[in-house]
Amino acid sequence: MKYSAYYVEENDGVFSASISELELQKPEDGFVQIRVSHSSLNYKDALSASGNKGVTRNYPFVPGIDAAGKIADANSSHFIDGDEVIVTGYDMGMNTPGGFGEYINVPAKWVVKKPKNLSTLEAMSIGTAGLTAAASVLKIHESSENSDLPVLVSGATGGVGSIAVMLISMLGKEVSALTGKSSSTDFLKSIGASNIIMRDDYLQTDTKALERASFSSAIDTVGGKILSKMLPQISPHGVVACCGNVAGIEVNTTVFPFILRGLTLAGIDSAESPIEFKTSIWNKFADEWKLDLSSLIKIVTKEDLQQEIDLILKGGQQGRVVLEHGE
Repeated sequence: MKYSAYYVEENDGVFSASISELELQKPEDGFVQIRVSHSSLNYKDALSASGNKGVTRNYPFVPGIDAAGKIADANSSHFIDGDEVIVTGYDMGMNTPGGFGEYINVPAKWVVKKPKNLSTLEAMSIGTAGLTAAASVLKIHESSENSDLPVLVSGATGGVGSIAVMLISMLGKEVSALTGKSSSTDFLKSIGASNIIMRDDYLQTDTKALERASFSSAIDTVGGKILSKMLPQISPHGVVACCGNVAGIEVNTTVFPFILRGLTLAGIDSAESPIEFKTSIWNKFADEWKLDLSSLIKIVTKEDLQQEIDLILKGGQQGRVVLEHGE
């Protein structure tokens, strides 16, 4: 049996993608085979699709770190055929073929049963980006002291940032959204941002060792100069959740925010989180953190993926891109 996939190949160091028919393999013991109905596009997927060997070592390959669908072959005691399930992160879409194919074979221990109150479309509207946003919001919500100052979210128009803005706003906190896109002001306000800060204006002044406390906490999705700039601006005992590096991997700071204000810099890695943690987050999204993400998503087919990959690599993505496989 063959299945359709967005397939990335390497030829003399040049990478190209096509919609290809691949041979379906039976899952190994302890693995399950999933017929994927939906996936989503993340920055890591764009890197894999572009031949980044730091993400994917060997090609040809099928990217896609997110997938939702039904068990087609439950070669495991934990699931039965027909179970609706979600898989995000771990090695899927990195070195294990991922959700840009209509079928995947993955270890059963990576798989979460989909909550009944979430559709597969809703699950992939959330995806790894939403799990990362939720983990960041939880870290702030559980650790920060009460403060009337807003929470700062960088990269606010991206997948992680936009869902973080919605969650923080839903929890009753004021959100300051940091973005490089002047055209996205109305979008950010529509999803809950109270204040819009333009990136160039924000970086215009030199970063000091300690500045006036302007934000209670922050979620940084980009790293680099942005993270360096925000650390001295957080109020006492605030938390900065760090979960991205598209703006750089280096951070220039001093000890002052940490020893004079008791700041916590918390690293967030939802991809490798324990399956129990992921299950708890999916249950939250199906219940008290239920979000209407319809205004945030763009639904595409495999044929549309390349232009969306090019866009996300240029920093032009707004909200979430969901891949819908055909019947």
